[in-house]
Amino acid sequence: MESSLNRMINQSLRHPLSGQLSKYTNVMKGWQYRWFTVDAKTGFLSYYLCDSSAVGDDIAPSPHVLASAPRGQVQLAGAVVYPSDEDSRTFSIACASGDTVKLRANDVRARQEWVDGLRAVVESHTKAMDISNSTPLPPRELLAASDAMVSARQALFLTEQCNASLARAIENIDCASFSPTDPDLLLLKAISTASTQCLHQCLSLLQRHQEINQPSAEVTAALI
Repeated sequence: MESSLNRMINQSLRHPLSGQLSKYTNVMKGWQYRWFTVDAKTGFLSYYLCDSSAVGDDIAPSPHVLASAPRGQVQLAGAVVYPSDEDSRTFSIACASGDTVKLRANDVRARQEWVDGLRAVVESHTKAMDISNSTPLPPRELLAASDAMVSARQALFLTEQCNASLARAIENIDCASFSPTDPDLLLLKAISTASTQCLHQCLSLLQRHQEINQPSAEVTAALI
């Protein structure tokens, strides 16, 4: 059965992720509209200058791109994509190079589509990068890493429980000052869920890195 990750990657290959987003440039210019495309094969996010007259046109497949060459590119391998707690439309890409790209979609649904699509490409290319660049750890360090992974899984399990408790508390709230549909409470619930999903993604990357550095059965037996 095809995994959800492979399904999203294959979908990205058939229908490349592209669309109009606002990109935060600097303090002086602020938010600027750009046309973004994702190449699932190479793992690059590219953005282009676009005609300002096309801004806000959500029906057209693409606005008028002013130049064939991209204004900039972002390598997605090793990056972390996470929704912002500022509002329901903003999200960021923390690149492996140390740079962070701050983007804003048209609405909450569009943001989720971009976050899911980008995360699928990130995971695919980060896995390939780990396989090609990995160096096996010494046995002693590998055992220490295994212990750390166990602790991380336990911490994530507790985080999931706290997230579920928070969601139930919001859904069952009975207070004259608040209701389960209060915008601030819904935002808090969404941020908690998104943060937990981001931790899941990080732990998944660490687990794959550990599997790559797993010693042979003979070495493991000698250590036990």
